[in-house]
Amino acid sequence: MRGFSAGRPEKTSGQVRAALAGAAILLTLGPILAGCDSSDLPDAEAQGPDPTIPPPSAAPLPAINIARAVGWPKGAAPKPAEGLAVNAYATGLDHPRWLHVLPNGDVLVAETNTPKSEGMGGIKGWLMAKAMILAGAGVPSPNRIVLLRDGDGDGVAETRHVFLEGLNSPFGMALVGDKLYVAATDALLRFDYREGATEIEQAPTKIADLPGGRFNHHWTKSLAASPDGSRLYVGVGSNSNVGENGLEREKDRAQILEIDPATGQSRSFATGLRNPVGLAIEPQSGVLWVVVNERDELGSDLVPDYLTSVKEGAFYGWPFSYWGQHVDERAKPQNPELVAKAIAPDYALGNHVAPIGLAFSQGALLPEPYRSGAFIGEHGSWNRIPFSGYKVVFVPFAGGQPSGQPVDVLTGFLSAQSEAQGRPAGVAIDRAGALLVADDVGNIVWRVTPATRGASP
Repeated sequence: MRGFSAGRPEKTSGQVRAALAGAAILLTLGPILAGCDSSDLPDAEAQGPDPTIPPPSAAPLPAINIARAVGWPKGAAPKPAEGLAVNAYATGLDHPRWLHVLPNGDVLVAETNTPKSEGMGGIKGWLMAKAMILAGAGVPSPNRIVLLRDGDGDGVAETRHVFLEGLNSPFGMALVGDKLYVAATDALLRFDYREGATEIEQAPTKIADLPGGRFNHHWTKSLAASPDGSRLYVGVGSNSNVGENGLEREKDRAQILEIDPATGQSRSFATGLRNPVGLAIEPQSGVLWVVVNERDELGSDLVPDYLTSVKEGAFYGWPFSYWGQHVDERAKPQNPELVAKAIAPDYALGNHVAPIGLAFSQGALLPEPYRSGAFIGEHGSWNRIPFSGYKVVFVPFAGGQPSGQPVDVLTGFLSAQSEAQGRPAGVAIDRAGALLVADDVGNIVWRVTPATRGASP
C-alpha cells in the first residue's frame, strides 16, 4: 500500500525527504515568525452558541504551528473518556478519510486524499505544500473504497475487500434503497448495490458534475440523503481561504448543493459556508446539520469552526464576513448588502479545530450521556498556537438542539512532544451502536464502546 502502513510512514524518496526538510524548517520557525500571535482566549469562550469574537490579530505574520505526523507506536491507542473503551477495528489502511455503515453492518472506508491539481503558487503555495507533507497529507490518493466486515461480531474486522476503485478522490457515501451514491471530487456517482456484496465492478452512472477542475483547493465532497431519499445534499468547499484567488474561481463553491438523484438537477441550498465537510441528519427533527472549517490567518483566536443546522436559502458569511456580520476586510471587493443578510451559525466548536466527521447518536449501546447528540472528528489545527482539535468530541443535544459544552471522547492523538500519532477524520455509528473513527495518519479505524472490566484504557 502507498503512503502510511501500519501507523508508520514509509521511507520517502529524495524529493519527498527534501520537502520534509523544508517543512521541518517551517515547523521550527513558524511560531517564532508569528511573533505574539498565540491564543489569549480560554477554549470555553470560543465554544457554544455565543462565542467571544475578538478583533483580528495584529501580528505581522499568521501563526504556523504544524504537528509532525509520526504514527502510533506499537500497542498505543487514543485515550477514551471515562466509561468508554477503544480498540482498533482495522489497521494498515491507506489514508482512511471517510466512513459509511451499510445496513448489514459492513463498513465502507474511503481511502482518499487530495487529487492532483494546480497549486496556489508563490511562496505561500510552496509553504503550504511542504506543510501538508509534514502533517501527513502529502501521500497520493488511493482513490478507492474498501469494505470491512466483522463477521463474528467481536469488534474487529476480519476481512477487507476493495469495494470500488479507480475513483477520483472519493469522499461522501449514501445508500438509498439499492442505490449507492458516492461523491467524488468532481462528480456525484450512482452504483447498484446488492446486500452482502464485497465489490462492485460495474461502471457508475454520473448523476451530476461537482466543482472540481485543475484548481481544486477544498476537494472533499461530503454527502447526505434526505430522510425520504428524494434529495441528496453535497458539501462543496471554497477554492481559497478568503477569495484571494478571485471570486470567479468560487462558482458553485462554499455552499451545500441540493441534488435530485432522479434528474441530476441541482440548486444552492445554503451558501457562504467556507468548507462544509461532515453532513448528517439530526434524527429527532430530520434537519440537516453540518460542521464547517472557517477561515485562517486572522489569529489564533479567530475564526471559530462550527456546527450548525442548515437553513434553506441562508447565507453564512463567507468570504465577506464571519460569525454573522463580522466583516472580513481581506475580501475584495466588499459586499455590504450580502453581509447584511449573513446569519450566525448555531454552535461554535473552537478556533481552528478543523472539524471533519459528524455523526449523531444512535441506539443505546454507549453510556447514557452519549445517547443524544453529535460526535465530531476534529482533525486539528495548523494555524494556531497552541494546538487545538486533534480529538473526537461529543456535543450533547436536547430537543434537536445543542445543549452544553463539547465533551472529549477520544484524546491522545498528539504525543507529549506535540507530534501527531493520529488525526481523527470521519466518524460513524456502526450497526451495534459503537462509534467508529477514521484516523488518516495512523491508518486505523478505531471503535469506541462502553468500558467493561478488563477493557484496555
